[in-house]
Amino acid sequence: MSPVLVTGATGKQGGATARTLLKAGVPVRALVRNPGRAQALRDLGAEVVVGDLYDPGSLAPAVKGVRGVFSVQMPDMANLEGDSEWVQGRNLVDAAAEAGVPQFVHTSVSGAGQHRSVPGWAEGRWASMEHYLETKTAIQDRVRDAGFAHWTLLKPGFFMENFLPPSFLLPHGRLVTTIKPGTELALVAVDDIGAAAAAAFADPARFHGVELELASERMPMTRVAEILSRALGVELTAPDMTVEEAVAAGAPAFAVRHEWQNEVGHPARPEFARALGIALTSFAEWTETHLTPA
Repeated sequence: MSPVLVTGATGKQGGATARTLLKAGVPVRALVRNPGRAQALRDLGAEVVVGDLYDPGSLAPAVKGVRGVFSVQMPDMANLEGDSEWVQGRNLVDAAAEAGVPQFVHTSVSGAGQHRSVPGWAEGRWASMEHYLETKTAIQDRVRDAGFAHWTLLKPGFFMENFLPPSFLLPHGRLVTTIKPGTELALVAVDDIGAAAAAAFADPARFHGVELELASERMPMTRVAEILSRALGVELTAPDMTVEEAVAAGAPAFAVRHEWQNEVGHPARPEFARALGIALTSFAEWTETHLTPA
């Protein structure tokens, strides 16, 4: 069986996809920049190849002979307004298409593409989100138009892993965020992203053209706080903070702008994945597995 090339294999989404595929007996070729970080993947049976999404020449041998590609990009965190994510996504899509790879599964973000119809978008109300969402949408368009025999877009919501300590949401042992208590989050476990990707690679025809708005569970911040309290053994409450209050309480400045989350949110719903037969992880199950009492 030909392998699936997994990008971001030492990260969260790529790692979850690689592990799920390997567990199912699907050969994985893991694309990494630093092979020293990939020993765990080798131990699981993955083939590790060195490449860089910024370097198209390094991608040609990586995509050669694979049956599919799992695509995820990480923007340059030091220059979030730059074109790093677009360049990485474009290079990977083009390399896979030129090599005749039959299947491409790309992970984006819930709501990308629908964002232009949000009230206030045309008037500039959401200018702070424009670069982020337009970049995601441009890569999605590149995937659709590349000519792959089968393609799938995964569009996950708010990562449960955002609550893993050390977390920008839990500095100093309490919830600190401008996400309002009643705001409903479309929570997603990265393992469920891996499960969705593996399902697509197992049945390319069924998942062709699917744009899956992926959430494992939806719940308000008040319920999130209750479940975290049980898991961590401390009493947490969902705060109602201003940006200034959140920063003063220990939240990093880059992580306190949640107007979009409070007013628009992610359209992802668990029922979309369940309709495709994808098993999902509840937030309570996730906390039991990943969090320990303080």
